[in-house]
Amino acid sequence: MAEKSGKKVKNKTSFRSLFKKSGKFDLTFFFLVTGLTVIGLIMLFSASAPYAASHRGSSYYFILRQLGFAIFGFVLMMIVSRIDYHIWQKFVWVIVFITIIMLVVVLFTKAQKGQFHRWLNLGFVQFQPSEIGKFALILLLSFLISKNQKRMTDIKYELFLFTIIGVFCGLVLAENHLSATILIFTIGFVLMFVGGMSLKLVGGMAALGVSGVIVAIVTGLISYASDRIKYWQNPWLDTKNKGFQTIQSLLAIGSGGLMGRGIGQSNQKYLWLPEPQNDFIFAVVCEELGFIGAALIIVGFGLLVWRGFVIALKAPDKFGMLLSIGLVFQIGLQAVLNILVVTNTIPNTGISLPFFSYGGTSLVMLLVQMGIVLNISRSSKIEKV
Repeated sequence: MAEKSGKKVKNKTSFRSLFKKSGKFDLTFFFLVTGLTVIGLIMLFSASAPYAASHRGSSYYFILRQLGFAIFGFVLMMIVSRIDYHIWQKFVWVIVFITIIMLVVVLFTKAQKGQFHRWLNLGFVQFQPSEIGKFALILLLSFLISKNQKRMTDIKYELFLFTIIGVFCGLVLAENHLSATILIFTIGFVLMFVGGMSLKLVGGMAALGVSGVIVAIVTGLISYASDRIKYWQNPWLDTKNKGFQTIQSLLAIGSGGLMGRGIGQSNQKYLWLPEPQNDFIFAVVCEELGFIGAALIIVGFGLLVWRGFVIALKAPDKFGMLLSIGLVFQIGLQAVLNILVVTNTIPNTGISLPFFSYGGTSLVMLLVQMGIVLNISRSSKIEKV
């Protein structure tokens, strides 16, 4: 009887051990995430209202859905922030296996716009498996590098990790999703570099990745990429079709000036800028908030990445450090690439702006990942500001 009782106590303790009891999470990081999400919701409503009224029958169509996902995501973020991040190590292979299956299945779905296989429709929800793929790769590399730190100078093991990155990149590239491929490759590269990858592979891996993209474009493997490069160089070659979105984006940015027209006062969102609630929402931000407002949002993203790195550097173990770096670097890189696209600094890659662009499952995934960083901060040896 005593033995049975003792066993129950042990199981109960084991369950409770999933929750971090030591320390409070980093309030600075929490407020940065909250601030960006709230501003993102405000700007999404402003940007999407005319398009929603015209195409969906209600100005509130996009914002109500995004708000629901935001609330759900925040609840999950707070729950995850209480769960010991080490628990993810136990499920890493299950998450990777499911992710790979989804990345394969999506290739057999009906192509969108005749060439894109990015969305998986489960009936009750539609999402891009590549969003989960980013998290799965970060989790897997953080796990493998932290568990095999001594082997990070072994070129055979490094090539093994590089092969894993290649598998993820190959599956996402097969979707004709170049932007996500670039994101996944860069995140993998950064984690391997931070994890102690030998300098011999640093240049080689970067060169191979760049060469692979160039070859894919030149050979026509990425058929749509050459057109995007062409109209990136001169969008006025086709002002009514392929260059239209970029032109309208630049007009929105330019008309915002220093102080902006004011929230809700954008002209380009009135069916000039195509689907302004998605990848090009930052153009509406620039038009309504001006250079100063847009710059402050960029600073907000920068501070989020900085604080995430502080948490990572003070993490109690290698796994926590790599996980935190990977998760916040993903947001920073994605924000940079989106802003570069919207300002026509680089070709259009079809990449969303974290916390701003419409997409419920993407927002939920981001907030859950931020919950993991918050949990890591509970054990990080930093002053909770």
